[in-house]
Amino acid sequence: MKKTLVSALTTALVVGAASTTFAAANPFSDVPADHWAYDAVSQLAADGVIEGYGDTTFRGNQNITRYEMAQMIAKAMAKSDVSAADKALIDKLAAEFSDELNNLGVRVSNLERNADMVKWNGKAEYTYYSHRNKDKNTKTNDDQLLFRLEPSAEVNSHWHVNARLDASTDLAKDSADVNREHGTDSIQDTDVTLKRVWAQGNYDNFQVKLGKFAQIDSDSIFDTSFSGAEVQFGNKVTFTAGAGRQNMDNDSDFTQKFGVGEKTANYQYAGLGYGDGKFVGGVDYHHLNSDTFNYAVDEGAKANTEDNANIWLAKAAYRFDKTNALNGFYANNTSADDFDKAWSAQYSYKGAEAQNKGTWGAWAAYRYLGQNTDLFSTFDVILAGQKGWEVGANYAPFKNIVATLRYGNGKDLATDNDIENLFGRVEVFF
Repeated sequence: MKKTLVSALTTALVVGAASTTFAAANPFSDVPADHWAYDAVSQLAADGVIEGYGDTTFRGNQNITRYEMAQMIAKAMAKSDVSAADKALIDKLAAEFSDELNNLGVRVSNLERNADMVKWNGKAEYTYYSHRNKDKNTKTNDDQLLFRLEPSAEVNSHWHVNARLDASTDLAKDSADVNREHGTDSIQDTDVTLKRVWAQGNYDNFQVKLGKFAQIDSDSIFDTSFSGAEVQFGNKVTFTAGAGRQNMDNDSDFTQKFGVGEKTANYQYAGLGYGDGKFVGGVDYHHLNSDTFNYAVDEGAKANTEDNANIWLAKAAYRFDKTNALNGFYANNTSADDFDKAWSAQYSYKGAEAQNKGTWGAWAAYRYLGQNTDLFSTFDVILAGQKGWEVGANYAPFKNIVATLRYGNGKDLATDNDIENLFGRVEVFF
């Protein structure tokens, strides 16, 4: 499949660029941490001109070489719908990294004309987990292989159509686990499943999404997708609002399950965000309504027959330098009687970069994840309904391959039983 520079950049520097001939400038020398280009690129990221840089999803910072910086600048140069202030930043960056851009063969007039209208990216992923209740002496192990494709099609200079298709198989049984027979936590798809599909329009200070896509707070308590619409206004300070329908049945990512009645909720959310390069923060609100939203929990805990979930969330992330970062969030479901709070605090050091062989990272976190608030949890070793410590590390042994290990130790919130969870994953990006 032919890959252009734009298709490589679209994956936010996860997929490597095509081979190039390097001239006098050294494209692999690091840009100093205090270089003005970091703030300039962070501002462009906050303005939505480029992706793949900064702490917008609590992933920590990355070490940026002059070559990688030039790739991001080239992507920014390819955009026409930017403000005058952003255009001035792009021109200043292009002058600073002109040698690297020349090495990449970037010609702005050719970049857009030769861009592929449809681009394909994806990954193959192996995952292993072990969830253990030490007081009950029970254990659930599982491993699966996932194949993901993420196509993106250009409609015009403002609109794109995006999608995600997933398929997985149970390695222990050498089959798809359609009936969830291998481990009570196992959810694996029989066929290729359309997980997301949406149209997105990008304009100055305005963005709109229509279809099935990830909502705000997908990096904490809403790691799922919903069907509906979303609008976003602003650049450095943003306002985001969305509405639609949220799947919450036994085949969804929902932490709790409806006992009877309607299994799809009416859903609305809104949030205010702020980002200045080193600091990113926000305050969000989620509302879900269903006729039988009973907050069911295990172990005989009391249930609330309230039909609504009203969840407030505050989050923040700060990048101290190229290697150290903090992030966290606090959320509360004001409609729930119990297990109504969720929060997390994490310190991150460096981080594996798929495109750079030999890079690595590590982190430590404490999480408290009440299951009536952490409705669609993104966390792997401290699960919804648990609290405890997590430590982890990731490493890129080869270009476009990342291995991740996580360990969690804590308590079950409903029973106070001791829990211990393990998680391992290898991702191969293409």
